[in-house]
Amino acid sequence: MQKIGILGGGQLGRMLLQAAADFVVETYVLENDPGCPAAHLCHHFVKGDIQSFDDVYHFGKGLDALTIEIEAVNVDALEALEKEGVRVYPKPSAIRTIKNKILQKTFYKENEIPSPAFIITQNKAEAQSRTDLLPAVHKLGEGGYDGRGVEVLHKQSDLERAFDQPAVMETMVEIEKEIAITVAKNDAGQLTLFPAVEMLFDPKLNLLDFQLSPARIDKQILWKAEAMAQKVVEKLDSPGLFAVELFIDRKGNVWVNETAPRVHNSGHHTIEANYCSQYHMLLRILMQLPLGNTQPIIPSSIVNILGAPGYTGDAIYEGLEEVLKMDNVFIHLYGKKTTKPGRKMGHVTILSQEPQELIFKANKIKNTLKVIA
Repeated sequence: MQKIGILGGGQLGRMLLQAAADFVVETYVLENDPGCPAAHLCHHFVKGDIQSFDDVYHFGKGLDALTIEIEAVNVDALEALEKEGVRVYPKPSAIRTIKNKILQKTFYKENEIPSPAFIITQNKAEAQSRTDLLPAVHKLGEGGYDGRGVEVLHKQSDLERAFDQPAVMETMVEIEKEIAITVAKNDAGQLTLFPAVEMLFDPKLNLLDFQLSPARIDKQILWKAEAMAQKVVEKLDSPGLFAVELFIDRKGNVWVNETAPRVHNSGHHTIEANYCSQYHMLLRILMQLPLGNTQPIIPSSIVNILGAPGYTGDAIYEGLEEVLKMDNVFIHLYGKKTTKPGRKMGHVTILSQEPQELIFKANKIKNTLKVIA
């Protein structure tokens, strides 16, 4: 029986473990919090820091394969384990490139992958001196996650919010649509793509609000986006699962925004809506099994369940029964005991052949289901 380790025990690890129940595999999780969403679903929970060399190295020794559910891991330890024969997905070199926004943006530039123009700023004063670049988006080099570490700067007074650490200052694109394409690659170098999804963001939290799959975009633009997502993964030169987020501007140009080297929020719908989910796909890659069928069974939408503004404490799900009564609606709660404003507490997947029904139900669920304390 293969031994598979996951660095991080959040909701992504939880859903990966739920899929792992369909395989003959022994699962391990490394996480600081014994009450994390994934803790009770693995065979072996190890309390430790995923950013500590010693914790990651000792956790990984003796495992067949390792993967991540967040980029903020100790890459040096993963490199040491890789040299000793542990299979790491994605390769530590790919994680190192992606986890730092400066290295990630430089990677796109060096490989001629269209991405918004940028400069690197070392501190706040340097960022504030570049009023010529406004409007711009300032992205922290390391440590940003789930909308944190990103500041949208429209005018000079907004530069007060610029980061006083190494960061990327990126030209703002006039976005028509945001899409994501998940690419799977196995050890043999075979690639397969999940259909593009259309993402709609909460402008205040900078988090995915809801999404539609498949994306409503022109075929020519879709082909361009798919070719770019494939190129990103080929140039990273690593097996694994990669969610490539892209912008389509008002002129029909396609730009790579960011890449996540792991399962991703934009792929949650695949659990119910696709023949092979992103989680089953990653397990196939980890266990060196054939890649799965990425095709959709039915169009879908996702709504994120976020902690309501003004509430911090033990989570209470208001409107849950009403949503459970809806047809073709699937609720996933992440098992987080405490809520706070904007915290990801779960998601809802909606299935329908009618795009209008997907949008209607998504909005209805957003206004019905609240996480309070």
